[in-house]
Amino acid sequence: MPTRREFLATAAALPALPFGSRLSAAERVPVVDTHLHCFAGKSNDKFPYHKDAPYKPDDAATPELLLTCMKEAGVDYAVVVHPESYQDDHRYLEHCLTVGKGKLKGTCLFFADREDTPAKIKALAKKVPLVAARVHAYQADRLPPFGKPELKALWKAAADAGIAVQLHFEPKYAEGFEPYIKEFKDTRVYVDHLGRPFQGTEKEYAVVLKWAKLDNVVMKLSAVPNKGVYPHRDPQPVVKQLTEAFGADRLMFGGGFGVGATGKSYLKERERVAELLAHLSADDRAKIFGGTAAKLMGFAKAD
Repeated sequence: MPTRREFLATAAALPALPFGSRLSAAERVPVVDTHLHCFAGKSNDKFPYHKDAPYKPDDAATPELLLTCMKEAGVDYAVVVHPESYQDDHRYLEHCLTVGKGKLKGTCLFFADREDTPAKIKALAKKVPLVAARVHAYQADRLPPFGKPELKALWKAAADAGIAVQLHFEPKYAEGFEPYIKEFKDTRVYVDHLGRPFQGTEKEYAVVLKWAKLDNVVMKLSAVPNKGVYPHRDPQPVVKQLTEAFGADRLMFGGGFGVGATGKSYLKERERVAELLAHLSADDRAKIFGGTAAKLMGFAKAD
């Protein structure tokens, strides 16, 4: 039997083959982080935060730092999720993807209630490597226009651009998205942060779990709660429930990078989530930590 250290190293970084195996570049399943944010910092005049930003981090989390952490933690590719701090100004995202030189792709953020949104999605998707257009629904005063043509137009714009729709929501708003998920059944949907199970009732979250029956929905194991810190929620039952419902072919990992990150802390987060997936086979863990994302998001095999 492998030691705990051997298990974590294999599960988090090279989970596709038996413990201790040496892998060639052609054989190894790439490790992909599907969810992180980059910030230029509050004092950066070239890439200022938007005036309507709901939060403005003081310190930077740059693409240069990200690439260093990726190299040290064994992450091959990553997705920079455009944060609300910049609203629909994507200049810093463009900068990050340029610095990334093929190792980074992005998620954009446009607002359905603005007339020029479809055209902007189309233009940005042609300019930089995007994987999705993100939609938020987590505050009563910051909801998308459910049931209106504008939200359908955003979804169609993403579909036409060949990218997914990425959803970040509280479970009570999940029902509002379901008609679009079903109508655009050929357009992939990425659900952020396990669908926020601890921010809704069991009945509300049941709607999210039901989406496992919809082939175009992919769940992200990102922002996985840590029971060791407040509010001390144990994610294990939910993680197991999601692995049983969605399967490894529709689950993707994301997390660990941010302000103050190091290669060591970045790897540690992946190791923590690997422990929650110990009930899965090595092949399934490989898919969740990168194989599924590489396939769905168009990342190549690891260098």
